Amino acid sequence: MTPVIPVYQLDALAEPAQTSAAVFFLGPNSAAPRLPINLPYRSDYYKIGICLRGSARLQVNLETYELGPDSLMVLSPYVIKQWSYMSADCDALSIFFTKDFISAGGGPNLDAFAFFERDARHVFTLLPAAAKSITALLQTIEQKYDTPHVYRAEILRSLIHILLHETAPIYSAQHVSSKAVQTRSQLIAAEFKQLVNTHYASERSLAFYADKLCITPKHLAETVKETTGKRAVEWLVEAVLLEAHVLLQNTALTISQIADTLHFADQSTFGRFFRNNTGVSPATYRQRL
Repeated sequence: MTPVIPVYQLDALAEPAQTSAAVFFLGPNSAAPRLPINLPYRSDYYKIGICLRGSARLQVNLETYELGPDSLMVLSPYVIKQWSYMSADCDALSIFFTKDFISAGGGPNLDAFAFFERDARHVFTLLPAAAKSITALLQTIEQKYDTPHVYRAEILRSLIHILLHETAPIYSAQHVSSKAVQTRSQLIAAEFKQLVNTHYASERSLAFYADKLCITPKHLAETVKETTGKRAVEWLVEAVLLEAHVLLQNTALTISQIADTLHFADQSTFGRFFRNNTGVSPATYRQRL
């Protein structure tokens, strides 16, 4: 079987009894999940968390973040993550949740929040007042998570809604890119990017994505370019290159295996694609690591 970057389900974080977890809280008093997060992985869940003490190093896609007290983490299923370092005294409060959990009962669309986009800034340091507010809210979520209640899920969902909307203006203030009400074009672009994140390895024609969105390839190309400033084919190329860069960092994989994983016809075809878009061959890139 060709090695790939694993995708962890939320069930892998939760207690064994929770066979279909949709929400999970991790704090200083929680048992740490035994997952090899020191290696690149994806997830099927979203996460918002704040570092309380200690330090850590997180790589998201190809960007490295240094975490310390008051660092806010906002992570989505659309990114590749890797925790390369975590100090022994590192403590954080983190809530993990699935899209289905939040959307139940007409909740907000998680992909409407700029901080969950693949090219967002995924870690940033909060000012003291904001850090205090977010920490208090996460502590309330922790309390409700640990307390049996007939409406526990509804309470947690409402609190996460508040957390999302508390985080949005903080993120916007630091990264002027708020997405309040989405236009039809913005929705098409967002849905296109979601599809790309799911199918890029095997589907690279605009016709496939246009068909999924029930529009023409021409309309898709024009809408994505107008809305994002980048051509649709660029989004596809970037998604493939990101995966290729991460896989090339794993020296246990041959370049031929990587080409197969990314559904290229052969190693030569993959090599040409990589060289044309980066200026170097896969082997040269690997040598420079």
